[in-house]
Amino acid sequence: MNQNYYFIGKGIGMKRNIEADLIRWKNQIGRLPLILRGARQVGKTYIIEKFGKEMFENCVTLNFERNPEYKECFKSLDPMKIISAIELISGKEIQMEKTLLFLDEIQECPEAIMALRYFKEEMSKLHVIGAGSLLEFVLNDSKFGMPVGRVQFMYLRPLSFGEYLDASGNNKLRNFLKNFHINDHIEEVVHKKLLSLVREYFSIGGMPSIINEYLESKSLFQCQEKQTSILLTFRNDFGKYAKRTPQEYLQTIFTKAPGLIGKWLKYSTLDPEIAPKTLKIALKKLCEAGLIILVHATSAAGLPFAAHKNEKKAKFLFLDIGLVKRACNLDLELLFKEDLSLINDGALAEQFVGQELLACMGIDEMNELYAWQRQEKSSSAEIDFLISIGSKIVPIEVKAGSIGSLRSLKIFLNEKKSSLGLRISEAMFSINHQIASIPFYLIEEIPKLVKEIYGMPNFSIK
Repeated sequence: MNQNYYFIGKGIGMKRNIEADLIRWKNQIGRLPLILRGARQVGKTYIIEKFGKEMFENCVTLNFERNPEYKECFKSLDPMKIISAIELISGKEIQMEKTLLFLDEIQECPEAIMALRYFKEEMSKLHVIGAGSLLEFVLNDSKFGMPVGRVQFMYLRPLSFGEYLDASGNNKLRNFLKNFHINDHIEEVVHKKLLSLVREYFSIGGMPSIINEYLESKSLFQCQEKQTSILLTFRNDFGKYAKRTPQEYLQTIFTKAPGLIGKWLKYSTLDPEIAPKTLKIALKKLCEAGLIILVHATSAAGLPFAAHKNEKKAKFLFLDIGLVKRACNLDLELLFKEDLSLINDGALAEQFVGQELLACMGIDEMNELYAWQRQEKSSSAEIDFLISIGSKIVPIEVKAGSIGSLRSLKIFLNEKKSSLGLRISEAMFSINHQIASIPFYLIEEIPKLVKEIYGMPNFSIK
């Protein structure tokens, strides 16, 4: 059996990109305790326990939600006393360098988060990982003292399209994409196969349990039932978010957000009867939970984008494209017939691209995506996404049709004196002057391809 695969449900193998990062963390000199962040049901618990079983002699897991009695072990912040108490209660031995101590649902025990700094200072040889789905609520609490500089963070998201290729037995296709270079050619039959898998992913999304269901049953309709169940589970969690925010406001945003993907946020669109300030607080909670991602407008005046971010102007993305498809009740037949860039007025394609761009980010980065808009009566323009590769700002449009019709992209390139823009669509990979056409399935390789394009001897850099 390939040790790079773990198993979910009845035994479908999946490979996650973060596994290599976890191994690097384990072997790092001066290693810090690790906290793995991410929304519910993206696979945090399973991937850490799998990592613990494969890479350590034993893994000791404390789940503060299921076994709240373990909270008592952290009344003292002394690592020696904490470990002694855990060993006595669990009956398991904890050894330096040989044991992984996994603190699951760590947000239920803020003292455990605070204790991490002392593990770093007084017991640095012990490997400790914490994880929690609603962790941001604790970390962002003004009353909580975060052990800054004593903890490392990683972020886990739904499976990317590349990870789906591995999970579905198409690892040769993924390896082909990883080894694709700008001068290479993709055969039409391979192009069509990859697009058919993208359509499949549009329907299923990247939630591990949904992918597992599809790989076992091959039934998109059964996947829809599970997607409905996940959406209901998230709604049932609202009571945990709602200590200061009434649940009905969370429900309003959660229900309407999938239908507003790619549109600029207007609180009056969400509910004209609710005060914008109240909706803003509820939206912040859903963003902290990882269910909604905001794509903020930036002037693109320079890097980092955050320095030029417009806090009052943003677009919606959702946690997962499969959940968006289900929440919008989209006809499955559309996903296998219509141009991917046009389904639901392009919203599904924009969700997919945003999700893939997030997957390209470092695992220690949060959900930060940016867009650009110019509002002038005679010449308005909008760019779906902006990314930075090295010192370069690269605009991205998600568009069907010919390269010649990319008016906003050309306006941006001219106004910002940029050398390269990207168009994401079903079209084959190509480079036409300042614009590269990237097929949906190659988004993961954008950083590499952009660097290669800038390195072309005949490429004009402004």
